[in-house]
Amino acid sequence: MDLLFSNDRRGEYPPSWYAETAEALPPFPPLDGDARADVCVVGAGYTGLSAALHLVEAGFDVVLVEAHRVGFGASGRNGGQLGSGQRQDQLALEKMVGADAADRLWDLAEDAKRLVKDLVARHGIDCHLTPGVAWTASDAASVRGLHRYAAHLADRYGYTACEVHDRDSWRAICPSPDYCGGIVDTDAAHLHPLRLALGLARAAAGAGARIHEGTHVTRVVPGTRPRVETDRGTVTADHVILAANGYLGSLDAGVAARVMPINNFIVATEPLGERRAEVLTRDIAVADARFVVNYFRMSHDGRLLFGGGESYGYRFPDIRRTVRAPLLKVFPTLKDVRLDYAWGGTLAITMKRLPYLGRPAQGVLSASGYSGHGVGTAVHAGRLMAEALRGDASGFDTLAAVPAPAFPGGTTLRAPLLALAMSWFALRDRLGL
Repeated sequence: MDLLFSNDRRGEYPPSWYAETAEALPPFPPLDGDARADVCVVGAGYTGLSAALHLVEAGFDVVLVEAHRVGFGASGRNGGQLGSGQRQDQLALEKMVGADAADRLWDLAEDAKRLVKDLVARHGIDCHLTPGVAWTASDAASVRGLHRYAAHLADRYGYTACEVHDRDSWRAICPSPDYCGGIVDTDAAHLHPLRLALGLARAAAGAGARIHEGTHVTRVVPGTRPRVETDRGTVTADHVILAANGYLGSLDAGVAARVMPINNFIVATEPLGERRAEVLTRDIAVADARFVVNYFRMSHDGRLLFGGGESYGYRFPDIRRTVRAPLLKVFPTLKDVRLDYAWGGTLAITMKRLPYLGRPAQGVLSASGYSGHGVGTAVHAGRLMAEALRGDASGFDTLAAVPAPAFPGGTTLRAPLLALAMSWFALRDRLGL
């Protein structure tokens, strides 16, 4: 079974609030026969679109192939949070890779955030980019940890964009009885993710990238002139970029061993009107400190967008039921509110919850495994691969040097083992441990 076709109709965006509130581009034609290019990019999400855009701006001839539509996968379905730093916080990174490498990873992450903001401004992408992302917690010890982390960012990295909130000031922002404080990062941002993807596609195509939708890649043959085989023909190139993330499938066994697809889910309520003050009094996005993270924000038309719950198989569960439980724990007063939209998406994680960049075969570059932190990281990874092909691999190599162990159990047992581990952490969350 292929995740590309397990839960979605071929060539159609899922029926999400994002798809409902974005104007899709006219379809790009499928590949027709055999083609030649300097670079063939596989996957038209943030990574592939950014790589294609930056490559064509540098003078490369680029063919970009996508099985469905541009922005079809996690790039068009995610929580829309453009966060600071890496998926792992800087304290964890300092222990994992040392202070100097942690400094470089922080700088790359800040560059990623700036890149998205710059692309939105430079290409006039109307994606409701709005400053403010908060982290909150349900116990006093975790709140103190968030406050210490904000102080560490200021002292160690000179990052002073984080507001610190105790129980009272936080409840004035987010009245949920489940939370008791947190931090608000005013330099982070939230946005409409599908509109961002469509804007990047428009920019890439306008700059000269040859985009082919409805073109399913079945095999990549590495070599001095690698070949991408599809159900509509082939592309022979000097270089191939794998940008399929959770939908990589069997295209490269080495990447697949280190990058695991998982599913995550979001609902959109009916417009809340004056009741939006029961959720948020500021236009910010929020994520909590649980191991299985809940995240939420208000949409530009007054709905609560709430994400929560994960699964590890091919088929999505009952999404409304899956997400309603954590939503009502966080906002019990919304028990009578209608859920107008519910959708799921497949992202990819790594063992270290850091992106996996590498050169898996001759002539092939790969970037994936953003672990829920992909809005900035994926766009940036696309540019880093473009820079590497231009001769400057410094940023690419910094991320490629991050430890990336394979998941235990191989492709057969890793999902059940992860599900068992996640069930344990979810129990710890419920018990407040």
